[in-house]
Amino acid sequence: MHDVLEILVVLILAMGAVLSVAAITTGWIMPGPGRAKVMRPRVWGYGTLVAMAGIGTYLFVGPLQGPDGNFPVAMSGMAVFAAGLYIRQQAMKPSRKTSS
Repeated sequence: MHDVLEILVVLILAMGAVLSVAAITTGWIMPGPGRAKVMRPRVWGYGTLVAMAGIGTYLFVGPLQGPDGNFPVAMSGMAVFAAGLYIRQQAMKPSRKTSS
């Protein structure tokens, strides 16, 4: 069962990374109810990429390692995940660029 969870986590993280790279390079975001709120798709892609790295670090260093996990590194991964969510939230706001 543990191997199935690891494979599932890797697949989900890989899908998130692919969607992030698509948003960064082309500005495309998957259709869905939240898509209309995203004003800056490239920023959303960077935020998702950071969040995937953080949650991956958290999961593979913490809970999926069992009791032998490295708690400080796992919590650092959770902080990186929160930073990615903050970046994604900023993608829903208009750019602060001023037109000259």
